Amino acid sequence: MNRGRRQRKNKSKLIVLGSTTSFDGFLRFKDTLCIQGRFRGTIEATGALIVDKGAVVEADHISVTNLTVHGSVSGQVRAVDKIDLLSGASVRGDVAASRLRIADGVLFEGQCSMTGTEREVEIFSRPTEEIRTELQRNRL
Repeated sequence: MNRGRRQRKNKSKLIVLGSTTSFDGFLRFKDTLCIQGRFRGTIEATGALIVDKGAVVEADHISVTNLTVHGSVSGQVRAVDKIDLLSGASVRGDVAASRLRIADGVLFEGQCSMTGTEREVEIFSRPTEEIRTELQRNRL
């Protein structure tokens, strides 16, 4: 397996599965992984995943913090933060994320679920006196 490592500007490591790499199995990682070759299996990570142009990922499911797709992905995808589907990308499968960006020229077949990170605030559960005090403070 060809793995290159280099430091990014934000000091997180970038791990690359090169264009001649073919990997079947289970991937777990904390930093950023860039797939340039072929992958088949499951990805569960706390880091970001980049699927480079020409790369092919066939996954049962993918769970990452962020996903950027230039190549081809098939399978169920969940990102804690965001998914970027860039021009020329192909994604077949359901996706779920807080933020989703789909550029022109993307082939997307599936359903999208937007997951929120903000919890709802019930204004009627707060004591009236607390609300009045906050409003007076905001007027000053």
